[in-house]
Amino acid sequence: MPKPLFAGTPLPDSNPPPNLDKSGKPTLEVQTPEGVVLLSKGKPVTSSDPAPLPSGDAESLKLITDGDKEGDDGFFADLMPGKHWVQIDLGESKEIWLIWLWHFHKQAVIYKDVIVQVSDDPEMKNATIVYNNDFDNSAEFGVGQDQSWVETNNGRAMPVKGVKARYVRFWSNGRNIDDMNQYIEAEVYGK
Repeated sequence: MPKPLFAGTPLPDSNPPPNLDKSGKPTLEVQTPEGVVLLSKGKPVTSSDPAPLPSGDAESLKLITDGDKEGDDGFFADLMPGKHWVQIDLGESKEIWLIWLWHFHKQAVIYKDVIVQVSDDPEMKNATIVYNNDFDNSAEFGVGQDQSWVETNNGRAMPVKGVKARYVRFWSNGRNIDDMNQYIEAEVYGK
């Protein structure tokens, strides 16, 4: 895990969602079947934002699968405000068992409408939703049953039950303090 950039897990008082995970217990380990490995490192990433920062082009998206989870400036791709996605192409259909996601964690923020879809179709026409914390259906994918969380250096582990897919799409719809969407790292584990 990268170094923490703030002490503890303060709960932001700016618009906390009703499904906020207040346990304060970070997941640092997840059990997976034998043979599961990191599939996403160095894989190509696309986005709904045609000019993500810091470079204003697709080069910024390489930060999402480069293996670096640091939360300082220059280590994350910054997408336009509002509802947007980033998508990893694993190159071929794989059995996915775990997804681990890091948004910007230099301050205590909560990303809204975090939805993770998987599919063998890059357009996600027949996608399976494997994580959804959208408590009010504002992203229009249905009301989610998963919890929102305060971003920390530990990211968020999302166990998946061996669903087969080539593409993994991560949605977000801003955060509790503004409409920005930042992605530091997204890891997909499987076999």
